[in-house]
Amino acid sequence: MSTWDAYLATSGRTPAQSAADVAPPGAAADPAAARAVMVAQLEEEGALGPGPVRDALLVLPREVLMPQAYVRRSASGETPPRWDLLDWAAVQDRPELLGLLYGGASVLVQHDGEPLLGRARGSRSGASITSMSTVMRLTAELLEELDLRPGHRVLDVGTGAGVTAAVACQVCGDRGVVTLDRERHLTDAAAARLEGLGFRPQVVCRSGDEGCPARAPFDRILVSYTVEHVPTALIEQLAPGGRLLAHVTTASPSWPGLAVVERTADGLLQAELRAVEFAHRAGHGMERIWLTEQFRQRIATEPGTWTQRSMLAPPPDTDRGFWLAADHLLGGLVRDFNAEHLAIGAPGCGSWLRVEPAGRCRWSITTSGPRDIWKEIQDLATRWRATGSPSHYRLLFGSDGGQRAVSACGRLAWPLPAPRPLDEGAST
Repeated sequence: MSTWDAYLATSGRTPAQSAADVAPPGAAADPAAARAVMVAQLEEEGALGPGPVRDALLVLPREVLMPQAYVRRSASGETPPRWDLLDWAAVQDRPELLGLLYGGASVLVQHDGEPLLGRARGSRSGASITSMSTVMRLTAELLEELDLRPGHRVLDVGTGAGVTAAVACQVCGDRGVVTLDRERHLTDAAAARLEGLGFRPQVVCRSGDEGCPARAPFDRILVSYTVEHVPTALIEQLAPGGRLLAHVTTASPSWPGLAVVERTADGLLQAELRAVEFAHRAGHGMERIWLTEQFRQRIATEPGTWTQRSMLAPPPDTDRGFWLAADHLLGGLVRDFNAEHLAIGAPGCGSWLRVEPAGRCRWSITTSGPRDIWKEIQDLATRWRATGSPSHYRLLFGSDGGQRAVSACGRLAWPLPAPRPLDEGAST
């Protein structure tokens, strides 16, 4: 499982799989109305405000960028999985396809690494979805964070369906936009569909960690996949006054961070790692750990090695700065967000933790396996609170290429994994 939907399924945030669940009012009748409803929903959620990104999303027809998309027809757990490829050219597909494109959930655009151009509509089974357009709320939030302006030189790393590139072209002008992806079928389709919108950015097929040195420096860089370490080449290609965004996490998908890297007007780097709720899917080749359905059932139902009552509360979900630190400092843990109460497993060794309320200000703590996950969490929570309960950390870059996250007081810190060759997964 390496897709955005796999992450959401693991975290208990599965998007709707039928257009009926996500279709905005008016979608069947009018794409422009569907765009307006989508933008209004993003504004209501706080993901979008007045400005050039909002204006771009109101006018960019997603049905041109994604004239075909998959809808899953198989039930959860059914094998082999089944999908239907909907096609804008087929009038009977348009209502359901518009619901998918403007409903806000991720849009499935490629099955089993296939070419996107010249595909026939119809059913597919087996294999897996290999590219999708990211959940719109996440895309909108990142585009807002980029603070795009006319004339900006933009590097979009992870072309995918071309949504980010299209917004950058609309706001900044296409001459300054470079979009790249490791997957030739995606870049070929994106180039053709962006041209259909009147945009001719430079579309490059190459590994994302290389960037595009021939067109550097860039005022804005967005990495549309999750990494363990901000690619050094991209940092070097950031212009004075520039900003780079990339999601950073360990092998666990549960508690991501957003790296915000800025270069000052005099060339100095300033960066921080912010705790966030959602992130892009992992880059190509990045290791991921997951809780299998069998493991999740064990956590939910087995008696465990021991159970104790505690007056110590588990850190709440809103303490994302703690959970970000736990992701790196504890390691190997995956949260089951489907569970009613806190449930965490360590797939590597089989340890797990279940926390349930047991009356006023009391919790029942059940654990199993060689790791005492509850003690690890409470010990780290004590350290985290002693540093001021930070929600973000300074991100420091060493002369040897190493990267390190450090709390403001310096008493809570961890190194990011050393750089390694890593290609991007297309997601936007």
